[in-house]
Amino acid sequence: MLQGTGSSVGKSLLVAGLCRALTRQGLRVRPFKPQNMSNNAAVTADGGEIGRAQALQALACGVTPSVHMNPVLLKPQSEVGSQIIVQGQVWGQARARDYQSLKPKLLPHVLESFARLRADCDIVIVEGAGSASEVNLRRNDIANMGFACAAGVPVVLVGDIDRGGVIASLVGTQAVLDPADAALIGGFIVNRMRGDATLFADGMALIAARTGWTPLGLVPFFEDAHRLPAEDAADLATGTRRLDAPFRIAVPVLPGIANFDDLDPLRAEPAVDLRLLRHGEPIPADCDLVILPGSKTTIADLAVLRACGWDSDIVAHVRRGGHVLGLCGGYQMLGRSIADPEGIEGPPASVAGLGLLDVATALRGPKQLRAVSGMTVDDLTPLHGYEMHMGVTTGADTARPVVRLSDGRVDGARSRSGRAIGSYIHGFFTDDAQRSAWLARFGAAPSTRRHSCEVESTLDELAAHLARHCDVAGLMALAASAAGPSA
Repeated sequence: MLQGTGSSVGKSLLVAGLCRALTRQGLRVRPFKPQNMSNNAAVTADGGEIGRAQALQALACGVTPSVHMNPVLLKPQSEVGSQIIVQGQVWGQARARDYQSLKPKLLPHVLESFARLRADCDIVIVEGAGSASEVNLRRNDIANMGFACAAGVPVVLVGDIDRGGVIASLVGTQAVLDPADAALIGGFIVNRMRGDATLFADGMALIAARTGWTPLGLVPFFEDAHRLPAEDAADLATGTRRLDAPFRIAVPVLPGIANFDDLDPLRAEPAVDLRLLRHGEPIPADCDLVILPGSKTTIADLAVLRACGWDSDIVAHVRRGGHVLGLCGGYQMLGRSIADPEGIEGPPASVAGLGLLDVATALRGPKQLRAVSGMTVDDLTPLHGYEMHMGVTTGADTARPVVRLSDGRVDGARSRSGRAIGSYIHGFFTDDAQRSAWLARFGAAPSTRRHSCEVESTLDELAAHLARHCDVAGLMALAASAAGPSA
């Protein structure tokens, strides 16, 4: 199990790389994260949802994602509350303080999922969540030491040298842990080293001497990490602007942004200058397309969009002849109104939308979670994507659907002018044929690049990177020692 000295130390990337490295050795490998918190989720073949990072890790293993790879997923709906997904399905909602008392009820589901994976492979690589040193939350923990203790899993602690203070972070974690928990840690990895690695040789030795843990890797910064889906909205980077690119896309980044990996394939297109806008940045007057991504808190995010003045910018953009595309929650925002009478996303409310589509949305269950296929109505281009939403959208503009699905349903809506478009389907741009068709539709020149091949090649490069800089044999020995003499 890889645990971290803090959040965003690179655990997800390390697990993905190790999954690919061990899979390439011929082992049957599975990823596992007991509890994740992210609004960037993926639909599984068994009809549920898990964190996008675990779906990427499953890809690294060459296996189909399963709900058991991430049995508890928390999807934030406010600063202090989240929707709780258990083994792929909505289980309830809770404020952060109340959730602490619910954890003992969730641990049996976590251990059941872990046992299922463990019985079906040679090795499970487990990813912790946040910081291992949050001893104030240890009593009911299911994400870090609480899980490791209950499941009998050895731990490797990961620190991030790029953020500074890595020696204190690693040594300090041991200092605050209960001795029984600290005894579960068998080694450590220092991640994201920049520059001359020999300059930190004494640092590695000092950590090992102070803790008694085995040094298992000093891993240089992996520059191509941006080519893989990010787990958290906080990890979204604006990237290098392509100021000479002929097609300009603006994306307002809202607090509840979800499934934002929809944007990754566009960012990599040479003809596209994709700009992620933060609070206080106006939508550029010269952009060609505005994309409103998915949202876990549609009504609250719509209020933020208005507070930023982006609503006026978007309306003006469309009046000038520009286009706007709303995906899932963004689709709902484009309509006349959004009603949440049952308080699914927050307090019951009904608000006016942007009015660019003649549709209205009522937020109600059940949650739609499924992989879909079909074709876009305009050009009959084949489509493969997925649905992940709550809510029913109706209105005159749905008579001009965007997609015709293989099960006979239609999805989405277009305005009479064709400049406002909305759809519940995620994955338009991940699908190479669809991405090329959408760019051509807007007058941009698509490349011949294949997004899925780039992700696969990046995982291979990451695996090779870790094989060079981690003691993979030492990691395997640590796992084998916990599994017993028959392993």
